Amino acid sequence: MKTLLPTSTAGSLPKPSWLAEPEKLWSPWKLQGEVLNDGKQDALRVSLQEQQVAGVDIVSDGEQTRQHFVTTFIEHLSGVDFENRKTVKIRDRYEASVPTVVGPVSRQKPVFVEDAKFLRQQTSQPIKWALPGPMTMIDTLYDDHYKSREKLAWEFAKILNQEAKELEAAGVDIIQFDEPAFNVFFDEVNEWGIACLERAIEGLKCETAVHICYGYGIKANTDWKKTLGTEWRQYEEVFPKLQQSNIDIISLECHNSRVPIELLKLIRGKKVMVGAIDVATDTIETPEEVANTLRHALEYVDAENLYPCTNCGMAPLSREVATAKLKALSAGAEIVRNELRT
Repeated sequence: MKTLLPTSTAGSLPKPSWLAEPEKLWSPWKLQGEVLNDGKQDALRVSLQEQQVAGVDIVSDGEQTRQHFVTTFIEHLSGVDFENRKTVKIRDRYEASVPTVVGPVSRQKPVFVEDAKFLRQQTSQPIKWALPGPMTMIDTLYDDHYKSREKLAWEFAKILNQEAKELEAAGVDIIQFDEPAFNVFFDEVNEWGIACLERAIEGLKCETAVHICYGYGIKANTDWKKTLGTEWRQYEEVFPKLQQSNIDIISLECHNSRVPIELLKLIRGKKVMVGAIDVATDTIETPEEVANTLRHALEYVDAENLYPCTNCGMAPLSREVATAKLKALSAGAEIVRNELRT
């Protein structure tokens, strides 16, 4: 990145109300067939333009073509039965009805590659594309075949690597793996989770990122956060090993969280996407609030390695609120850029 403090979003952005019910996760599509495909592409264009107008430097698809950041990818794989659903506890905190792994999992064809090619045609800006990470994928399923979280994770890592290589060929500059499960299952993360992630990025020449946060601003997550005490030190469990990994960028939650900012020193040398926008509130940050978060991060991250970002995806927010927050992110980053230049 030639831009100092390049801004980006962590993941999803709100969908237009004509495509899906707004401010809702897993919102069903309002269109069908070819009209739905056209609608998804139109929504992708709109999302891109809203990012550009807001001044976002590293753009994304806003996840406009997927219902959910994990299950939409899984829907395209063989070996998973979406009719045979089971109730499991996701991230060890809330129950959800999820599909069942009934046989060997495999990827018969690309999942998001055509969408990535379409986005690449629309812009010359750097593109970041998000994929679910192996551990978060296994935590969003019921496994009735492998009977081993680790075995299933390794299979998903190989599948993700296939997809990632084709996304890279389609012109994606940064491939991000979403791993909120890294904030929960610390022993597994250190025993095999990070190794699985490295298998997913094997052979890639583009930049790679892992996004680890405290989740969307939904009640199950905000209730969980209330139980975590005055300091959220979950990152402390996984940062040391991530610092030694081949992952280029680590994306994390900062603004309005109780994460001690000094934990950033555990990943010194890595590029860091610092969450400077709270996605769990409709309150719009001021540019100065964003700038203040970035200034604190700069105590532990070199300026050339700092990427201002949102704490998490913004699908549950209104488009008006999300756009205003992105404008604040850009304005806050510009304040700090100017300070660094003087």
